[in-house]
Amino acid sequence: MADKTLKVTLVKSPIGAIPKHRATVKAMGLTKLHKTVELPDNAATKGMIDQVKHLVKVEEN
Repeated sequence: MADKTLKVTLVKSPIGAIPKHRATVKAMGLTKLHKTVELPDNAATKGMIDQVKHLVKVEEN
């Protein structure tokens, strides 16, 4: 059984966002609009997602 992952897609540009949110998006590996990355489903990832929830779309795998 594989570990759970989350598909995170950048749906809104972080250009106008505060610098901390821009850094969080970059740390998640999201560099361009509509890019999707798979991240582990853990507390650290969920905290990052919660911080930038207005910029991303999340799907559970």
